[in-house]
Amino acid sequence: MAKNLTVYGAYWCPDCRRSKRFLSEQQITYDWVDIEKDPDAQSYVEKLNGGKRIIPTIVFEDDTFLVEPSNAELAQKLGLATRDPHDFHDLTVIGAGPAGLTAAIYAARDGFKVMVIDEGALGGQAATTEALENYPGFPEGISGRNWADRVVEQATRFGVEFLQAQTVTGLRHDGDCLWIKTGDGHEYGSTAVLIATGADYRHLGVEGEEDLIGAGIHFCSTCDGPFYKDKHVVVVGGGYSAAEESLALLRFAKQVDILVRGDKLRVSPVLADKVEEKEAVTLHYNAEVTKLTSENGRLTKVHVRNRTTGQVEELTPDGLFVFIGHKPNTEFLKGSGVVLDDNGFILTGHQLDHRTDWSRSEGFVPELLETSLPGVFAAGDVRAGATKQVAAASGEGATAALLIREHLYAR
Repeated sequence: MAKNLTVYGAYWCPDCRRSKRFLSEQQITYDWVDIEKDPDAQSYVEKLNGGKRIIPTIVFEDDTFLVEPSNAELAQKLGLATRDPHDFHDLTVIGAGPAGLTAAIYAARDGFKVMVIDEGALGGQAATTEALENYPGFPEGISGRNWADRVVEQATRFGVEFLQAQTVTGLRHDGDCLWIKTGDGHEYGSTAVLIATGADYRHLGVEGEEDLIGAGIHFCSTCDGPFYKDKHVVVVGGGYSAAEESLALLRFAKQVDILVRGDKLRVSPVLADKVEEKEAVTLHYNAEVTKLTSENGRLTKVHVRNRTTGQVEELTPDGLFVFIGHKPNTEFLKGSGVVLDDNGFILTGHQLDHRTDWSRSEGFVPELLETSLPGVFAAGDVRAGATKQVAAASGEGATAALLIREHLYAR
């Protein structure tokens, strides 16, 4: 979806970063102008805002503009569907990533009425992946965006309804009916719900990061490591993911620098020794990334400060991999009755066997991908124990759809 618009803002502005991320997630191209580096742009923003310097100010191709818009306001301006005409469905899928889209296709093909809702782009994180080279059926690989477009087209053909750029704020049950509440205050009912909201990679939160995701900054060695054969990469993180992914990157990269925020790796001695003995690995302790620099849309420099000495150095890798954890998108489940693990991921099936923090209905035994709330299922990265791969998420989505089919037939 191409649009001709310009975002005026500044690197330190959180609302600017939010708007830019929203536009990127929706695959909408835009021009970015930092008003602190462009006096004429600053004057233009002040003119539009009656002498006030308010950012972000987003100017559209018809010369209309929005000032500090919410994602919903942006969605409305861009013509995205934020309201479904039907208030009740057989299945509501929360999350339009690989798991959610696959489940929607299966359920809709079985003749059920299905709605998919997502606050981001259809396709989820997979849609922003530079290339999927390990997904079956594409020997030459396929871009994440192209893959997502194909799956959405397939789902649409079977009658799946999509609700875009809309946030889910709550989930409740009333007898056999399940109700989700959206950010605009509307409620949608269904007989079954699939939660496939995924987990966001934790970002560094530094200047230059958001503009480089997928263009030099990555969060998956399996997905993007092959692009850095015989090249130099930097890894940020000091836990198990960072250590293990760094070793995995050595299959491709000729040099790996690991930036550890603390004074040691937070892993087992065996794994630490395995990392430290690699000649191609350089460990930087007490290291903190302060800024990322780019040229022509590609990463060029990683600015690093030693947290102990204050000394600053600049690394010039070909790519940067960030492994500082995941944050599951489960905030809206507070008070819903869906049991989470200590890190906020959803527990399903036998994972609930020894939990006492929920009230089990008489005779209720959760299915493999069913949560502690009857009729509510979970699949993909939001589920505890998920492998965080596109093919695996699609497989869980298919499995969840088959379990949901049995649940719907029993009603």
